[in-house]
Amino acid sequence: MDVVILIGSASDLDVVGEMMDTLKKFEVEYTLEVTSAHRSPERTIELVRRYETEGVEVFIAVAGKAAHLAGVVAAHTARPVIGVPVENGALGGLDALLSTVQMPKGIPVATMGTGKAGAANAALLAIQILSLKSPALRHKLVAYKAEMAAKVEADSKKVRQSL
Repeated sequence: MDVVILIGSASDLDVVGEMMDTLKKFEVEYTLEVTSAHRSPERTIELVRRYETEGVEVFIAVAGKAAHLAGVVAAHTARPVIGVPVENGALGGLDALLSTVQMPKGIPVATMGTGKAGAANAALLAIQILSLKSPALRHKLVAYKAEMAAKVEADSKKVRQSL
């Protein structure tokens, strides 16, 4: 298992769809669990310890509102933790963003932007981390970035031609 995705509640599942698609596209093995820093803290710690012994390389924690999931995971592992704040609640995700990004010294969490775009970028950051040990994965990542650049150029030509 390369990546473990932890979501704070089943309602966060719609946020991680593109993340899972991206990991599949790059043939990165992952699993997904629902766990909560507040409602099931013992389960969260147990999952982190179990997956760490199974060799997980990166944890991605997705949560909204108080969004302490990434911090709890980071407090219990030396593996990279990527946090994705979810846009929900009265503050539209600002509370989740601040809860995820404002970690105390010694407990780092790489924090992405909120919502689906942040989730997609979390997958790509996990792939970049994994590519440090995998030349094949690094090659796929370089090709992916070249495809994005080529699409921008193609879009530019279409725009210019329509003027």
